[in-house]
Amino acid sequence: MPYEGKVIRAATERMNENVRRNRSEFELRRQKIYAAVPRLQEIDRQLSHTVRMAAQTALQKGVDPAPALEEAKRWNRSLQQERDSLLVGNGYRKGDLTYQPLCPLCSDRGWQGSEMCRCLKVYCGEEQIHNLSSMLNLGDQSFDTFHLDYYSPLYDATIGGSPRSRMEIALDVCYTFADKFGRNSVKNLLLTGEPGLGKTFLSAAIARVVSEKGYSVVYDSAVNVFNRFEAQKFNRDNSAAKDVERYLTCDLMILDDLGSEMTSPLVQTALYQLINGRLLGERRTVISSNLSPDDMSHRYTPQICSRLGGEYFEVRFFGEDIRKLKKRNLGR
Repeated sequence: MPYEGKVIRAATERMNENVRRNRSEFELRRQKIYAAVPRLQEIDRQLSHTVRMAAQTALQKGVDPAPALEEAKRWNRSLQQERDSLLVGNGYRKGDLTYQPLCPLCSDRGWQGSEMCRCLKVYCGEEQIHNLSSMLNLGDQSFDTFHLDYYSPLYDATIGGSPRSRMEIALDVCYTFADKFGRNSVKNLLLTGEPGLGKTFLSAAIARVVSEKGYSVVYDSAVNVFNRFEAQKFNRDNSAAKDVERYLTCDLMILDDLGSEMTSPLVQTALYQLINGRLLGERRTVISSNLSPDDMSHRYTPQICSRLGGEYFEVRFFGEDIRKLKKRNLGR
């Protein structure tokens, strides 16, 4: 799916600004070279006119322009050789008077025909990460900064291993999901566990990697998402329909803190529409929740729970609340 319109617009403006800066720097460099070696400006002026003038002259005389064009090309090659010699002889590079676009694939247009060029995709990815950062603090949250030291290495019989060993598995599943996005057999994740164990942190890490790969990513809290569904249903907000469309069609939807919302028939309908619609569209989803699957079975409809149980890979988080651990360590 293409990026949101606002992401493309912002990315295009950033790209155009960099292109303008690149052109300005080239023009400044060119004027400095011309000032230092005036003959180079004269050569460039002659190069820009020779072929055009030869063709016009031949056509005005009513003769075949081919010989005149060949002569003009030979003259141009001679001028280019002189220009290269002058540039190198005065300490410059041969290409210093030739404008180089930032992207040689699309010549800084951002598009190759109807396809978005990879240069603009990079800008879109960066813009998307910027938008996600306002909610997820992506500046700090990545797989590289996820520290397993916060989880106990001691064996716990209730979970069949140590919290750290279980979280090593959780980290590996989340990393593989992001790194092989679209190619992984695991298509959807359900991150469950008590508050403060790193579910939102790893959701943010997934969002960063997938976004950098050029996919559209939308992150939002369950409360916010269901409020937008409600606003769309009752036409309370003209932008709500666009938000719901984003939730349903983005490449990756991250629904945070499922279970924090007030339950109602509308919430049940919206959640089913979100989950089922994305499954039918074969779009990936990550859901995090403090609820256990058993809790969900008492809170949501059998249709919703059936899809969560059958189509989502559960990643269970274990350990102590990291926020409390950090607070405790600061007090020492």
